[in-house]
Amino acid sequence: MRAMMNKRFFFWMFLVLGMLLLLAGCAEVVQVGTSVGEGMGRISKEDKERLDRMALKGEKAARPMTEQEEYFLGRAVAATILGQYRLYRNERPTRYINEVGQAVALASDRPFTYAGYHFAILDTDEVNALACPGGIIFVTRGMLKKAQNEEELAAILGHEVGHVSHRDGLEAIQRSRWLEVVTFLGSESVKKLSGAELAKLVLLFEGSVNDVVKALLVNGYSREQEAAADLSALTCMHRFGYDPRGLTDFLEKLAREQAGRTGQGIFATHPGMAERLTEAKSVIAGEKWPRLDHQARDRRFRQSLNF
Repeated sequence: MRAMMNKRFFFWMFLVLGMLLLLAGCAEVVQVGTSVGEGMGRISKEDKERLDRMALKGEKAARPMTEQEEYFLGRAVAATILGQYRLYRNERPTRYINEVGQAVALASDRPFTYAGYHFAILDTDEVNALACPGGIIFVTRGMLKKAQNEEELAAILGHEVGHVSHRDGLEAIQRSRWLEVVTFLGSESVKKLSGAELAKLVLLFEGSVNDVVKALLVNGYSREQEAAADLSALTCMHRFGYDPRGLTDFLEKLAREQAGRTGQGIFATHPGMAERLTEAKSVIAGEKWPRLDHQARDRRFRQSLNF
């Protein structure tokens, strides 16, 4: 009977310690609990040490991706995308979208990333824009052709900066896959991995990259993520002095085109343009943002983006 009670105590203590670890995200919490358990004579010194090691390992595996890891993952995602699309190599429009993109990013909730924001044009008539983790953002020529002015361009780039700021791309990675990657990276013997272990780590990383690419090109983000990115675009546009109606003007065009068909590019991965338009208009009306004059920016836009 006494042995059974000890087992029950051990089980519930282990469960509570696990909950504390999930809630607090700190191995020290577990160590405090096991110290108390050992001091009360409920668990042995060996059990305490084993639980502490398990908690530390679990904490390392559950930690969020660092900015450096996000950057290298994003570079691999960008390289994969460039394996499917060519870069549009024209210095003037590329420099221009970087100037606008950097301005919008500075006004965002995440103005700086590990290696900064970088904007590039994909040489395709598909209508799309893609945000890689860490701050590499692609916009297609097809998307830029639909923009009528710099306000609409700022809206496009601000929306993608929003995805980077919220780390939406990372949400696409299978959690179990990334936990294995982190476990490998957190291992004290990571520099002594065997050939088979190194091959497995490469496959896990490749799988994580493909998870993000699939989200960008095939599945798209959730409606909640798209709405949050729209709100980020509206906010940073207003902060920097752009007219937030650049987003609603652009969404209105896309909503008209999306009605009654699925299509490719942005129309396949971004359903619900009409709903996004309604929500964006509601935000602008609620904030009572005035319509701004942007004729000078319009001239700069026409001079810089002349495909």
